Amino acid sequence: MGISIGKIKLKNPVMAASGTFGYAKEFEGLVDLKKLGAIVTKTITIKPRPGNPMPRVCETASGMLNAIGLQNEGVEDFIEEKLPYLSKIGVPIIVSISGDSIKEFCGLAKRLDKEKGVAGIELNISCPNIKRQGLIAQDKNATYELAKKVREKTSKTLITKLSPNVTDIVEIAKAACKAGTDAVSLVNTFLGMAIDIETGKPRLANITGGLSGPAIKPIALRMVWEVARNIKKPVIGMGGIMTADDAIEFLLAGAKAVQVGTANFIEPGVCEKIIKGVEKWKKTR
Repeated sequence: MGISIGKIKLKNPVMAASGTFGYAKEFEGLVDLKKLGAIVTKTITIKPRPGNPMPRVCETASGMLNAIGLQNEGVEDFIEEKLPYLSKIGVPIIVSISGDSIKEFCGLAKRLDKEKGVAGIELNISCPNIKRQGLIAQDKNATYELAKKVREKTSKTLITKLSPNVTDIVEIAKAACKAGTDAVSLVNTFLGMAIDIETGKPRLANITGGLSGPAIKPIALRMVWEVARNIKKPVIGMGGIMTADDAIEFLLAGAKAVQVGTANFIEPGVCEKIIKGVEKWKKTR
């Protein structure tokens, strides 16, 4: 069950995905955190962000829409208040980071590079819920430039998280790899919306949001397959994984590891079930 992503050694290939597991303490008592392959933290930024106005989450057919907007207390609060707890869990901690500029991404990477409790960094260049003219992950040149600059600022394992809201996700993945990323994770949420027919207004204050959950799995799986067969670096698959069978599909499609997201909201202990299911499957191979 053990795998390696860059310098990170995981006891199994199942990770808790960013934005769906908080900073792990929220799941204390509900999940045996030590059994996870790794934990990807909720995305942090240089300075605190209040996020988008309410309502920010709504349920859809076979999924959910969210427009949280990267609400967080900033990197210094994370290091002082969140990291001490995370460091004691005993599994690799991968910190998801985002920024409004290359300078901010680099500043975060440089700051986190000093922290022993941080095993790796995931570049969130694909969140659809922040006010920016186009996502970095929608432009192969912007992806390359950012990943290359961040690679120069940290020796930590670097993972670039890709957006599905693109014409050709393979070319974006190749750009990230060329820039020095150790792995790519995909996919982030699809851009969507929902309307309340009683009020005639969008269900999210932000109007649009990121669609996740079972509804996106077939498309996410296809994208993981496309990327895995075209790059040599590890692919971490995600998108609608609810069961061990779902996770196994991603592994068969070429992913080296998986991240479980929306399922954590429905069943907090789902990662443990998926780990057991994947282990049972591997024993039969």
